[in-house]
Parts: sequence; structure tokens; C-alpha cells
Amino acid sequence: MLTLHTKINDPRAPVDGRLVLPYELREKCRLRATLDTGEDVAIFTVRGTVLRDGDLLKGDDGRVVRIEAAPEATYKVTCENAHALLRCAFHLGNRHTQAQVGDGFLRIRADAVLREMLAGLGATVREQLAPFEPESGAYGSHGGGHHHDHGPLAPVPLRQRIHRPGDPA
Repeated sequence: MLTLHTKINDPRAPVDGRLVLPYELREKCRLRATLDTGEDVAIFTVRGTVLRDGDLLKGDDGRVVRIEAAPEATYKVTCENAHALLRCAFHLGNRHTQAQVGDGFLRIRADAVLREMLAGLGATVREQLAPFEPESGAYGSHGGGHHHDHGPLAPVPLRQRIHRPGDPA
């Protein structure tokens, strides 16, 4: 069985196979899957690694496999204006909901309760079978849809201090 363990950043590398996975499997650091050729593979990545659409993994035998985001059940959320879309993003974030941020839209996993909430906020919510690439968060190593490793988007504090109103400066 081919073992994939090294993420590479060489867009010119010859690709020997494709691995199409939904987001929930691209979040796993240990996984057994099947290439588009039918060959079984084992994936071993560093804990916390998220495989993104277009990522390349190198195997123990030198072969390179391209990761592709599988279409999955999602909702595409749009609004009449940016303010309304921002309100939807706030309420989704308040519920710790993973969301993909696009140009004028949000995409979330299909969830009837969230659909009702978003409709109540005035959003248009359409079911779509689409690849899901949510934001990784401020402390993740990638923003949604980006394929270069720049480290965390924000500095990771060693000890986080919470400032409250009235605290001395």
C-alpha cells in the first residue's frame, strides 16, 4: 500500500494520481483511502494538518498524489448587501460554524437549523453540491483556498491575557 506522508510545494511535480476527499476526511491526520485508480493509500500527516484542494503529497516510493476537494452537500449564502452578509458571518462564527468565505458569499455544510437562522437574517440560502474549503481560523496555517505555507495568520500567544474594561494599562 502506498503511504503518503510529505506535503510538497512544487507545482511542476509530475502527478501520479488523484485523491478526491470531502473536507471532513481532509482534516484527519491518519487515513486510509482509495486513489482514483483504485489503489489503496495510507495518509500520515502532522496532527492539525488540513489537506486543501490542489495540495500535493509525496509517498514513500516518490510518487506524488494531488488532493482534490470532493463535492459535498453545502449551502451557499448570499445577501443583498455586504452588511447583511457580515451579520450572517458573525452569527455563524458565534456558533463556531466552519464557513468558506467567497467573493460575496459564504458556504457552509448543509444544516437545516442554520438554514432557518440565516433565512431569518434575510439571507438567500441555496443548496449546492460543491467542494467545501472553510477558513482555517486566525491561528491556522492556511486561509481557505490558499496554497502557500506562510505560518499562522496571526501570532500565536504563549500565554493569552484577557483584557477587561477597567484593567490597568
